[in-house]
Amino acid sequence: MAGLTNQTPRPTEIKLHQKSKVLDISFSDGKIFNFPCEFLRVYSPSAEVSGHGPEQEVLQTGKNLVNIHKIVPVGNYAIQLYFTDGHNTGLYSWDLLYRYGLNYEQMWQRYLQRMNQAFASRELANAVQSQSTTCPSCE
Repeated sequence: MAGLTNQTPRPTEIKLHQKSKVLDISFSDGKIFNFPCEFLRVYSPSAEVSGHGPEQEVLQTGKNLVNIHKIVPVGNYAIQLYFTDGHNTGLYSWDLLYRYGLNYEQMWQRYLQRMNQAFASRELANAVQSQSTTCPSCE
């Protein structure tokens, strides 16, 4: 997996809290990161979300209630997350998760800014509504 190095700390524990929709990951260097499922979903490393190159990201809306219902280990380098909205592509490597943990606050603020700029919503009903257009003369 690109970017995976021997220096990247490895997870020592991965714990999903389905009720609070948080995935806790403890790393071998003692750092512990608490990832909301929504964060992991909107920053999925899949091509469907992150695109095939720089600045090709697809803004993910209406994901505030998304949860993880299954975690599958992939070799000794990653996990695959199965989300309750049906999304399950993209591998979350240890280096990616560690980088996400270190940069969580900035990434989350960037996501919220992008949502604001797009007049989009984290709420499912509002996200769908904001993405659809209504023809005033058709009503």
